[in-house]
Amino acid sequence: MSMLAWIGSKVFDLVHQNNLVYNTCWEDPRLDREVLELGPDDTVMVITSAGCNALDYLLDSPAHVYAVDMNPRQNALLELKAAGIKHLEFEDFFAMFGKGKFPRLQNIYRDALRPSLSPWSRDYWDSSLDFFDDTWRRTFYFRGTSGTFAQLVSFYIDHVVRLRPAFNELLEAKSVQEQREIYDKRLRNHFWTDLIKFVMSRDFTLSLLGVPPAQRDHLEKQYPGGIVQFIEDCLETVFAKLPLQDNYFWRVYLTGDYTHDCRPNYLVPEHFQKLKSGLIDRVSAHTNPVQVFLEQHPGKISRFVLLDHMDWMTGANAHYLKGEWQAIVERAAPETRILWRSGGLRTEFVDEVEVRIGNRTQRVGELLTYHRPWAERLHELDRVHTYGSFFIADLKV
Repeated sequence: MSMLAWIGSKVFDLVHQNNLVYNTCWEDPRLDREVLELGPDDTVMVITSAGCNALDYLLDSPAHVYAVDMNPRQNALLELKAAGIKHLEFEDFFAMFGKGKFPRLQNIYRDALRPSLSPWSRDYWDSSLDFFDDTWRRTFYFRGTSGTFAQLVSFYIDHVVRLRPAFNELLEAKSVQEQREIYDKRLRNHFWTDLIKFVMSRDFTLSLLGVPPAQRDHLEKQYPGGIVQFIEDCLETVFAKLPLQDNYFWRVYLTGDYTHDCRPNYLVPEHFQKLKSGLIDRVSAHTNPVQVFLEQHPGKISRFVLLDHMDWMTGANAHYLKGEWQAIVERAAPETRILWRSGGLRTEFVDEVEVRIGNRTQRVGELLTYHRPWAERLHELDRVHTYGSFFIADLKV
């Protein structure tokens, strides 16, 4: 490992071991739910992230959703959302997680929410309720490391390139054609300055966004122009090729809040009530590596949503990938579907992993049936559009 790679790895570890990284999920659950085809007997294991998508999957009424994350702060966030769904009225819940500002939280947290939290989560939120303070410059969605980056971008838009009016018009555009005209005429050549390109190429910046050095390496090797060109191309797709009217992912990081017309499903009144009526009891948070969770889990899992975390387990960490896939094949139900994303364009490293099944050794690629046209079609429609690829595979063991 080079010195620069070692430094990048240490910076990433420092950021992730001490902070809430994701304050909202950056994977499009509309695609996931089409792929998962959840029924009442399905059990789902998903990387927690901010918990938004675990709540979204519940709306299809699976038997249970297991949210697993090594960062206990991410699970603490899901627990707080679950407690809010159980014990708050919708208007208060929307103020908290829709607007990101809830000045009454200090008054109701101890009696209404805290008793539903695990001990670790109680300690965390006891000292972090100011994330929801009603301040003039910050909302919950400008907190955590990814939120801090969003706030810095907001400062850049407002005070450096002074493009806020153009971004506001973009978010209010009524058609993709209108978005394209605004982007081409008012944003493209004014937003992508040498400064923003320099910032986006730094390991520290990428660490704030949850991009590990191994994932950056995949893009640098596989995408023409490297990671900066990839980001620029992705944003052009989001802003000028796909409808923005329901793109709550980018709206919240550009403005700091959701609106009643543009928000995740768990913040829609009828879905909130459906969760509150009992579905919320079907989600649980687990602070562990995926492998450890699966080795300790007594039952079978029929759906795995692995996000992009396998990108992290390449190169020197490949042994973790082998252990995780061994646990997956041992806990997989007879009809199992797995989906994952990657920062790179390809994930041959998954197919090459060897696992033991009974007395024989097989490569994971021999056990997977890929749905490549389906995945490619959905990937083009991804509202987030920050991943290089999307994979859907059925596992037969």
